[in-house]
Amino acid sequence: MSKLKIGIIGVGHMGQYHVNVAVSIPQIQVSGIYDKDQQRVKEISNKFLVPSYEDMDQLIYDSDALVIAVPTKYHYEVAKKCLEAGKHILVEKPMTQTVDQAKELVELAEKKGLILQVGHVERFNGAILEVKKIIEKPFFIETKRLAPFNPRITDVGVVLDLMIHDLDIILNLIPSKIKSIHARGLKVYSEHEDIANTLIQFESGTIANLIASRVTQNKIRLLTITQEKSYVVLDFATQDIDIYRMASSAYLMTKEEIKYKQESFVEKIFVHKDNPLKLEHLHFINCILGNEEPLVPNTKDVLTLTYAYQILEDIKKNIN
Repeated sequence: MSKLKIGIIGVGHMGQYHVNVAVSIPQIQVSGIYDKDQQRVKEISNKFLVPSYEDMDQLIYDSDALVIAVPTKYHYEVAKKCLEAGKHILVEKPMTQTVDQAKELVELAEKKGLILQVGHVERFNGAILEVKKIIEKPFFIETKRLAPFNPRITDVGVVLDLMIHDLDIILNLIPSKIKSIHARGLKVYSEHEDIANTLIQFESGTIANLIASRVTQNKIRLLTITQEKSYVVLDFATQDIDIYRMASSAYLMTKEEIKYKQESFVEKIFVHKDNPLKLEHLHFINCILGNEEPLVPNTKDVLTLTYAYQILEDIKKNIN
């Protein structure tokens, strides 16, 4: 079977990871790479031994599908050009700068019968695939996605940079409509929000608290779920899942003090650990080949973006 020719547009911080993964997949032939920074193109081309292009249109023509990892403000323009040329696309998140642009791209892809996949890489984290089997009727979900400041990202704030991952995950975990959203944010080093906290209440009663920061001097990526008979802790970095179940609790009283004693069982869930970005690429090509159905429909991609911008609107009203 001939290999799919995949071109990669944008080889900056995220783009280089896409190249690294693509060259390791036997079903893919990297048709080439393009970036406005031609010095960067030469550097990545030499490092991974892939063809370099000076003309983006020519790369699109020479490819069966494209990975788009340019800055967010160019997503719509580049994605539309690829779709109009009849090419499947994997575009990094957030899909576009506006919801209307996202809807237009989805409609265009459907009209032409093309795969449009958004780069929500955490969907392919082995721990997330397992936690879907564990979750029942959660009372409370909390996410923490904290990282040090990185000056490379200047066109979006922490909501579209980091929090959107957790928003997407929660929307796909909770089969209920959102009742209310309240968000607050803080500018620290950039013109956008660098810290954000969002409280979401679903019609089912579930409450979700999302915390995101890109000014924290430690990298933390956690998801915790409180439900009737268990407390689930998922660490995205290690892809580990621990389930805590309370065995007993009691107060111990002495002459000096009263102590609370709690005993719990901790169940560790086996997670098949693989590179989520590699799994994202494999899913993309399998959808193109007709071997798999998209993990998430594009309507969900648009919904995630819609709520992300709703969060941003609430933050803008109250940002410091």
